[in-house]
Amino acid sequence: MHTYDAQLTVGAPQPLPDEVALDGFDDCQFTLCATTVAWPHEPAVVDYHATEGRSWRLRLSSDGARAARLGASAAGEDPDTDTADASARGTASDLVLFFYGRIPLDSLKWEGDRRIFDQLIAWDPSV
Repeated sequence: MHTYDAQLTVGAPQPLPDEVALDGFDDCQFTLCATTVAWPHEPAVVDYHATEGRSWRLRLSSDGARAARLGASAAGEDPDTDTADASARGTASDLVLFFYGRIPLDSLKWEGDRRIFDQLIAWDPSV
């Protein structure tokens, strides 16, 4: 992110390298989004799809936020069985840049309930 910000400052931002962005978005989901702090809104399921071939699911509920890789089963659970309430698709770089507030949601292809994305952006589980 710091390299992107420096490039942006001089007017020449470049996309994050694919592997860096894929690992970065994975890290975002499993270390920054995942929490046991209760989601203060209606339960929701959000899917993120990187055009490089990876996808993630974020389940939001009174139990907090749980992240999973789509196509991967965790504790006997198949994360692919529910329909997402909202989803976003773009390059892994764009997903990371969106997550860190560098580009708007409209830079991605999104579907479903936009309000969920707005709630996620505003949510601070640390307070």
